[in-house]
Amino acid sequence: MSLQATIDRALAETPPGRAVWVALSGGLDSSLLLTLAADACRRYPRPLYALHVHHGLQPAADDFECHCRQLCAQLGVPLCVERVSVALDAGRGLEGAAREARYAAFARCVGEGETLWLAQHRDDQAETFLLAGLRGSGVRGLAGMPASRDWQGRDLQRPLLGVSRADFEEAAGQLALDWVEDPSNVDIGLDRNRLRQTLMPLLEARWPQAMASLARSAQLAGEADSLLEELASLDLAALGGVAEQLPITPLVALSAPRQRLLIRHCCQRLGLPTPPAARLATLLEQLASRDDAEVCVAWSGAEARCWRGRLYLLGPAPVLPDGWRVEWDGRQPLDTPLGQLASVLEPEGGEPVTLRVSARQGGERLQQPQRGSRDLKRLLQEAGVPPWRRQRLLVVWCGEQVVAVLDETGRAAVPCAPGWVFKTSPVAPGSG
Repeated sequence: MSLQATIDRALAETPPGRAVWVALSGGLDSSLLLTLAADACRRYPRPLYALHVHHGLQPAADDFECHCRQLCAQLGVPLCVERVSVALDAGRGLEGAAREARYAAFARCVGEGETLWLAQHRDDQAETFLLAGLRGSGVRGLAGMPASRDWQGRDLQRPLLGVSRADFEEAAGQLALDWVEDPSNVDIGLDRNRLRQTLMPLLEARWPQAMASLARSAQLAGEADSLLEELASLDLAALGGVAEQLPITPLVALSAPRQRLLIRHCCQRLGLPTPPAARLATLLEQLASRDDAEVCVAWSGAEARCWRGRLYLLGPAPVLPDGWRVEWDGRQPLDTPLGQLASVLEPEGGEPVTLRVSARQGGERLQQPQRGSRDLKRLLQEAGVPPWRRQRLLVVWCGEQVVAVLDETGRAAVPCAPGWVFKTSPVAPGSG
């Protein structure tokens, strides 16, 4: 099948009437993809846009933008240019930081439900497979780049992932296509460039089908990864189906590989970073050896805690500053360091009051219906509020009396004091 026929078919598989975007760097691969996409959209009318991300990392960056503007003008394709700032001090390396900035630009420009085409090809996939193997990646890393996936509500596709670089070059020659060469492509200090310029030629000289074979291995790894996802989903369902809370006893009854798989699966479901291998091993060791459940294992962007026989997977949470307090009328939405409180709390008679909302200090007591004054710490224990959440509760005072204790979602952590009416507000006043 010709490259043009491949793009025609990919266009036919996109949702009717939805826009298609092409990520356009200005190099051979993306310039060819946009040219083929423009031809397909002329014959099968569909909104088509190009997106160029200007990283500003080298003097030639302006030349890339200039070429993209010229190509889009020639093809009659609207171009969006996004200038980004690459955070080089974030510990992700140059390539990782540039990728993060690029994908943030994709999210800003490409609407939900729309399609974004990327121009990676078979040789890129083979390189990705080898790089993943050199890093010691598991099945997911070895699977490389998926041909298509849902990404933040957008349909991200690589329609030419099965095509070789040689076929790209041949098609570009037939079309007399112009493009710009990225000067950084000769920098063998970058891992992918070193692999492409030194190792790949040696592999192809000995094994002419090396690229196709490596890409095929990546495809098989992708199929294996999909099967592992199915297994993890089944295990999660068997353990109650709540990704952020796993019962420890049935969890540790699974084999160690299935425990690791399930915890990574749950983190991905929750949008949390997956734990590095060493942190995950530490967590599993503590789960297997301790019954008192005083376990906390943290990694960048997430942590795991155990309490009352359950493993909690948690993301970063805001905290209340020491001494924080604010006045509240009990009715209007209240901004707090934990978010906006949209609940209503008022006396049964409905008379106006001035309340004080503060962080817990310790020693507070709360009147309870038919129970009298009770220690707040004991009430929270009885209510099953995990210890780490108790320090993030909002204590509501009327004068010198505690009348309610609310969590960050605006719900009552324990029953309010007698004589007080509490209800959550599904929509904050003025938000509609």
